[in-house]
Amino acid sequence: MRKKSLIFACFFICFDQIIKAFIDNTFSYGQKFQIIPSFCDITKVHNPGAAWSIFKDGRYLLIAIAICAFGLLFIYERNFKYKERTMFGFALIYGGLFGNLLDRIFWGYVIDYLEFNFWGYHFPVFNLADICLVIGFFLIIIAMLKGEDHA
Repeated sequence: MRKKSLIFACFFICFDQIIKAFIDNTFSYGQKFQIIPSFCDITKVHNPGAAWSIFKDGRYLLIAIAICAFGLLFIYERNFKYKERTMFGFALIYGGLFGNLLDRIFWGYVIDYLEFNFWGYHFPVFNLADICLVIGFFLIIIAMLKGEDHA
């Protein structure tokens, strides 16, 4: 399972980095491009922290956390029964983790670009790596609830 999840993770990392490179080279900081009026915009921002900009001055702390998280997840993955859902979940987590880790290492911040407005609430801007992390953890939680974390 580990080999497959790492192969898929590489795909997610590449796709994430290609999108971020496109956004970085096409948009100026703070520039918006409206996709769906009053709902979805592409907005280039730099996030020096984690979700909702927490730990905004903690670049090295966040790098260390990401590396430790990868190591722990890599070890923990062995406990899971092989299921496509679980393999895909770990691939998404690894891809999201490394996609944002690369940004932090090379730029000192994460490039975010997806901005949503839900009935007047502007959700914090995020990126594909963040989506991968959320969906991946959701899939792993489902596997744990189903007792699939005991090989």
